[in-house]
Amino acid sequence: MVKTKLLLVEDDELASELISEYLNDCGFEVETVFTATDAVSRVQYSGCALLILDINLPDFNGYEVLKNIKNRVSLPVIITSGNSDTKSKLLAFKYGASDYMVKPLDLEELEARIWLQLGKNSEIKVETRKVLELQNNQIFFTGEPLTLTSIEFELLSLLIKNKNQVMQREDLVTLLSSVSSNRSLDNHIKNIRKKIGDDGNRATLLKTEYGVGYKLVI
Repeated sequence: MVKTKLLLVEDDELASELISEYLNDCGFEVETVFTATDAVSRVQYSGCALLILDINLPDFNGYEVLKNIKNRVSLPVIITSGNSDTKSKLLAFKYGASDYMVKPLDLEELEARIWLQLGKNSEIKVETRKVLELQNNQIFFTGEPLTLTSIEFELLSLLIKNKNQVMQREDLVTLLSSVSSNRSLDNHIKNIRKKIGDDGNRATLLKTEYGVGYKLVI
């Protein structure tokens, strides 16, 4: 499956790592650069569908990047900035920004805005996100009920209730009366992955935290 590629321009390495990790977990492929110069050189050749661009960069600012790429590439650009004043926002839109977010970023909101911008671009095929939901003692996968064994339902319910948190294998074995060992737990995880089409080697929903346990990313 080909993932939608994003180019992230953010000079704060910790912020860049957090944003990149979150968006990768959402199913995107994220390339990161840290300077305006690298942004200009990569945006034409990276094959990215959307640019996430910080305004305050170490060599020159994001406005200059916008002006530089404006007549050379056509793609959505989401500006991220600590500046919340109207003048800064209007300047970004003047130079071709599609959206503007004020830091600190809410990553769930950033994801929503990315999907919105990709949906506006008719050349980008936006893939329906895979979502697991627990409703009325039934688990739904992208809106359709899943057929699960009783232990699979119990296990997946636990992971949904503790979504985006790593659950240790030992804790899962303790909490699940029908699971007798780590090996048995791993087999049930494998079966669940098959039912939701989540490749165990490149899982994006039910992820393995090696040496620790499992995390359901929703």
